[in-house]
Amino acid sequence: MALLLRAAPWRLCPWRGYCSRGTQGALSEDFVAALKAVVGPTYVSTAAAVREQHGRDESMHRCQAPDAVVWPQNVDQVGRLAALCYNQGVPIIPFGTGTGLEGGVCAVKGGVCFNLTHMDRILALNPEDFSVVVEPGVTRKTLNTYLRDSGLWFPVDPGADASLCGMAATRASGTNAVRYGTMRDNVLNLEVVLPDGRLLHTAGPGRHFRKSAAGYNLTGLFVGSEGTLGLITAATLRLHPVPEATVAATCSFPSVQAAVDSTVHILQAAVPVARIEFLDDVTMDACNRHSQLNCAVAPTLFLEFHGSEQALAEQVQRAEEIAQHNGGAHFSWAKEAEERSRLWAARHNAWYAVLALRPGAKGYSTDVCVPISQLPEILVQTKEGLKASGLTGAILGHVGDGNFHCMLLVDPEDPQELHRVEAFAQQLGRRALALHGTCTGEHGIGLGKRQLLQEEVGAVGVETMRQLKATLDPRGLMNPGKVL
Repeated sequence: MALLLRAAPWRLCPWRGYCSRGTQGALSEDFVAALKAVVGPTYVSTAAAVREQHGRDESMHRCQAPDAVVWPQNVDQVGRLAALCYNQGVPIIPFGTGTGLEGGVCAVKGGVCFNLTHMDRILALNPEDFSVVVEPGVTRKTLNTYLRDSGLWFPVDPGADASLCGMAATRASGTNAVRYGTMRDNVLNLEVVLPDGRLLHTAGPGRHFRKSAAGYNLTGLFVGSEGTLGLITAATLRLHPVPEATVAATCSFPSVQAAVDSTVHILQAAVPVARIEFLDDVTMDACNRHSQLNCAVAPTLFLEFHGSEQALAEQVQRAEEIAQHNGGAHFSWAKEAEERSRLWAARHNAWYAVLALRPGAKGYSTDVCVPISQLPEILVQTKEGLKASGLTGAILGHVGDGNFHCMLLVDPEDPQELHRVEAFAQQLGRRALALHGTCTGEHGIGLGKRQLLQEEVGAVGVETMRQLKATLDPRGLMNPGKVL
């Protein structure tokens, strides 16, 4: 067990067109037949192309394919499949939409990948209680489309149309976190199949209260567990009223320092901003090209405000005054829904816009988060460090909660450049830790940040996590090699 959970140094392997084989080797014919007996032959695959598709996500980590992929249709099948794997000592890897950025779906020890996308029902909507219950195949866009006529919405928006249970598993957040919180704040209850097939409701079956002081916070334990403790088969989520009015804006600044100072001052002035995103000059240039914007190529803030018409007028006025005090210019307001959607689509597509700056390159995104007071210092240092490194990259992020990303472009066949990217990312992670921040604000630990996790929480913290893992997963079969 200790060997399985021991942290290993991060390595970005040179990109290859193949997947490495799991250490478990091929599954026996009898075992595959047993899988098919649970879900039916149609919903089990050992084809190389299918396995490779499920052995990679959006990260730079090399594809590591599972030995088989299954598509359970309901929670009973998930439990039976898990018990089967558990009894035979076969690793279990949960899979949602594959949009993760830390190698969380890589089958480092082979095993069976549980693709949960066929479980895509919205099980219950409680509009008076502002809650909804969804299966793991439901994505955030699907849910908000379903909620369109209810006057409610689910605001956690990581950019990608990720599965909601996958977002819970990675403790995702996104552009709205400054106002509405992260997945940690918006998950009320989870249905989880434990490694041995038992079914757990973390807050009790059917419960969807806003607060509780009953026992340990099991829901919080599984939010952010990255598939290492169990399979999330349903999530009860907190919903929010759709705001009466919404206004978005962009504002450019003469420097990174001025843009980030404005962010801090807006928050200190208690302006209830819903989104406040930072994009550096490189990102703005890329977004102008990719999304046909006409914004200044300069450090820029994207802002959005939610509330009544009267409240918005006051918020907008105060934010504009603060921005102008810090040298902000080219203030552009977007009030119509179509105009706002175009603006935020450009922000969400920034990853692809930056990738287009260097065709053929792959992208790696850092994910540090620091206390708001430390944000100006680390952002300025990161921008200077990026220029000095000679790497191609851009900076953007959810600066309203201290979280930002440095998107680095790298030739996947250049080991030296891969090493420089690794060194830059590790240095940035340690810089965030030195400022009392975290190495990951929303992407998770996965494969790449295990050493930084040890440095962040300390030996006792890691050992406590190992003990929790050993209690819930004594055979070390749930998504092995991740987090610890």
